[in-house]
Amino acid sequence: MAPPHDERMKTMQTRRITKKDFDEIVEVIDRWWDGPINTFAHPIFFYELGEQALAIEDDGQLIGFLLGFIAHEGSGPSEPARTGYVHLVGIHPEYRRRGVGRRLYDSFTDVCVRAGCERLKAITTLGNEGSQRFHLALGWDACEIDDYAGPGRKRIVFTRDLGGVQSAPAREEA
Repeated sequence: MAPPHDERMKTMQTRRITKKDFDEIVEVIDRWWDGPINTFAHPIFFYELGEQALAIEDDGQLIGFLLGFIAHEGSGPSEPARTGYVHLVGIHPEYRRRGVGRRLYDSFTDVCVRAGCERLKAITTLGNEGSQRFHLALGWDACEIDDYAGPGRKRIVFTRDLGGVQSAPAREEA
């Protein structure tokens, strides 16, 4: 029998993603997402943009990941706005609704705050209601944008302002 929710949270460790983690993600992502999505776990999000990518494990087992990176947006090089962008998150099906996603997002937020980011951003499709509920529950703002991903491809863009957000005291090294 699995430990109670509170006890299991104590054994979870969030850390930077490794090549071993990335290889495992590519193998399990279609099962975790119930469909073909492995092309979204593109190697660029490990090799070139993976400095902020995170893995979470429980007793040595990979139970979730967040592929994210820091982007520079703004009116020009003199005024760049640093944005932490969440590209893809996966949670092992047996660990859903146990705080794994929230813990990944909290760790990613801490990384972004320490890096001087001014906001967070994530994007989803209209049909991904789980993602919509999750982001709204965490206090993110949502905006439907027509043609975001091309003609007729509306997306929901989530943002969260980091103004005034303090970095959490060091827990695990993320």
